[in-house]
Amino acid sequence: MKYTTLPNTDIRVSRICLGTMTWGRQNTESEGQAQMDYAFNQGVNFFDTAELYPVPAHKDRYAETEKIIGNWFRKSGRRQDIVLASKIAGPAPFTEFIRTEGFKPSAILEAVEGSLRRLRTDYMDLYQLHWPERSTNYFGQRGFIPDARETWKDNIHEVLRTLQTLVQEGKIRQVGLSNETPWGVMRFLEEARAHPGLPRMITIQNPYSLLNRLFEVGLSEISHRSQIGLLAYSPLGFGTLSGKYLGGQKPEKARVTLFPNYNRYSNSKAIEATEAYAEIAAMHGLSLAQMALAFVNSRPFLTSNIIGATTLDQLKENIGSADIELSPEVLSKIEEVHRTIPNPAP
Repeated sequence: MKYTTLPNTDIRVSRICLGTMTWGRQNTESEGQAQMDYAFNQGVNFFDTAELYPVPAHKDRYAETEKIIGNWFRKSGRRQDIVLASKIAGPAPFTEFIRTEGFKPSAILEAVEGSLRRLRTDYMDLYQLHWPERSTNYFGQRGFIPDARETWKDNIHEVLRTLQTLVQEGKIRQVGLSNETPWGVMRFLEEARAHPGLPRMITIQNPYSLLNRLFEVGLSEISHRSQIGLLAYSPLGFGTLSGKYLGGQKPEKARVTLFPNYNRYSNSKAIEATEAYAEIAAMHGLSLAQMALAFVNSRPFLTSNIIGATTLDQLKENIGSADIELSPEVLSKIEEVHRTIPNPAP
């Protein structure tokens, strides 16, 4: 396993991060525990979760994933060996059963205390805002469209002050963003720079894969110049880049089979691109999944690649991507496809 550090910290994390959003819905608790056991034994020391998980979100399953992780900590005694990241859910119609206050101080404090309790820990190493409060483009919306009905007022300073209190209390160590735009990242950095003592965002958890390289357009320069590390999620595009949906296949228990509305990586251009990437992988004796993950692993702005799996065999293949170095020829072929079919998934 390869390791790096969270930007501007001494927190050492594996290049592969274990994603957890299926535990409690697609995966049972015992399956989630088996994944944590295997990942840890392979050198993965970075786990990412959220109060929202498992997804799709439902009030009857709210925060089950954090409980599964907390039970593993209690059983294994490995809390001190794991870099643990979680997130507060943002406002949305599908989170109204959680709370409706957005990122008001009381909401952040409530969310943190709830996560700590479920995770059976006194602190989280990284705490992230799962998506912005304001109306902007995320979760498959490619472009920004102003919303005349928006009521959000800039509360970035207040959010950072609340997070500062939690850092001072030792309940969180570092803070990060998720599903964020260049404007949002720079606004948070600007506020922290203007007010010494406020916590500085050090990571951004956004989608990044062969089918969605939009991070490169504006955020990669911010990542490079401002030292904001990418935690790449959906590196296989909801499993599309494993090739399991090619030819119209609908594997039993697969995410898109179970939840057809999770189709942002399934449009005709995304399928066309996936077929082209599959040809490259086959030509060079690689599995499509490992080639796709190895590409993400190779990016200079990457801090960690968040992989998820519903079976141990998938998990083994995904973690194994950490040992694969793509040749210049493979990378060149990938760029040819990208130039022809750039970012087919939003």
